[in-house]
Amino acid sequence: MAHPTPALRKFYQSAFAPDTIRNQYLTGTTPGAVSAVNYTKDIDFTLKPDYAVHQSDLIFDYQTNVALYPQFQAYLRHYQPKLLAAWGKNDPSFIPAGAVAFKRDDPNTRVELLDTGHFALETHADVMAKLMIETFGAD
Repeated sequence: MAHPTPALRKFYQSAFAPDTIRNQYLTGTTPGAVSAVNYTKDIDFTLKPDYAVHQSDLIFDYQTNVALYPQFQAYLRHYQPKLLAAWGKNDPSFIPAGAVAFKRDDPNTRVELLDTGHFALETHADVMAKLMIETFGAD
C-alpha cells in the first residue's frame, strides 16, 4: 500500500491536534525552556490546506525507514563512521534505547542523552552544536 487508507488518515489526525503538538514540544523539558512561539507556529501550520494529507503521508512513510534499518545497520557495521546520537533522554517518541542501539553496530558512536524531550534543539541547541564540533571538528 503506497498511501494511508482514509481510515488511517483519520486516525493520524490526532497527531495534528494543538494539544498533541504542544505536548511534543513540552513533554520531558524543563518548564519554561521552550518558547510558545515555536509550537504555536507548528499549530498554525495545521491550518494550511492539505496539511493533514501531507503529514499523514509522512507518518505512514515512516514504515519505509523501519524496513531499511537492516541496511542502515549493515552500513554502520561495515564502515563504522563517527556517529553522534544526541538525544532527549525524556523523549517519549524516540526513547534513549534507540540512541544506545547505534553502539551495537558502530563502536565509533558517541551517545549523549540530554535532559530534554523530543525537540532537543529547542532547549539544547548550544550543547548540540558543541557536541557536533567536538565529535566531527569545526572544518
